[in-house]
Amino acid sequence: HERSATDPIELVRPYADPADREIAGFIASALAFGNVVSVMQSVGTVLALMGPSPSAYVRQFDPRTDAHRFATFVHRWTRGVDIVALLWVLRQMLDRSGSVEGFFAGGDDPTTADIGAGLESFTTRALALDLRRAYGRVPARPGVGYFFTRPSQGSACKRLNLFLRWMVRRDAVDLGVWRAVDAARLIV
Repeated sequence: HERSATDPIELVRPYADPADREIAGFIASALAFGNVVSVMQSVGTVLALMGPSPSAYVRQFDPRTDAHRFATFVHRWTRGVDIVALLWVLRQMLDRSGSVEGFFAGGDDPTTADIGAGLESFTTRALALDLRRAYGRVPARPGVGYFFTRPSQGSACKRLNLFLRWMVRRDAVDLGVWRAVDAARLIV
């Protein structure tokens, strides 16, 4: 763990509840771009605004009443409204499937060699969820789309694969929260 002290997973590890680790892990991996100091600060800011239970916060999140808390947030080109949209998408996933894992598994075929098609389904279905409540008039290229990249559009989906690694693998670094995805199907 000493080598990962400046890694965003260290901000996720203190949460004991797997549901909190899943939500905090998604936030941390989504913002894992840019200078590591800036990443750690941004992830810490968002998690602090969400309080002691990220999962409980997301389950009750409503952009109409909670967006103001993120109004001044900026991480490189990501703005507070994009975090609001991300939290709203996560809320809809939890409402529909009980967890992000359940939402992912709902579009994944565990008999395929890797999770590529599952990632495509996950991101396509995530971006098909309601974004109007977060954005009002949804931009042609909403910022939340940066968190849900697609293999079919040539993306390596690095941050999504990082999140999957943290959730699926069970080792000294990764959290091993999920059970629905076999670690052998993860890809780099």
